[in-house]
Amino acid sequence: MFMCLLRMSENRASAGALMEGHKAWIQKGVEDGVFLLVGSLRPDAGGAILAHGLSRAELERRVNEDPFVAENVVRAEILEIAPARTDERLGFLMG
Repeated sequence: MFMCLLRMSENRASAGALMEGHKAWIQKGVEDGVFLLVGSLRPDAGGAILAHGLSRAELERRVNEDPFVAENVVRAEILEIAPARTDERLGFLMG
């Protein structure tokens, strides 16, 4: 499982022009079952994604397809998490 932090970067002023492509990229990740949670970092610091079901290399390729990453609106940091315990509602993450 991975946590991907998308922190605002030097080209943040271009976010508005790239927002539709970024939203489409997020939607594809959700539809593919890869993104479990997507949200904003407060205050206005970027975003965060909880992802699973793929390798780090696959996630890196996917993240690099985000228009925000490609155009340096955000800087991506991928953290790998090895779940040791979960609430029973998240038990599927242990597999």
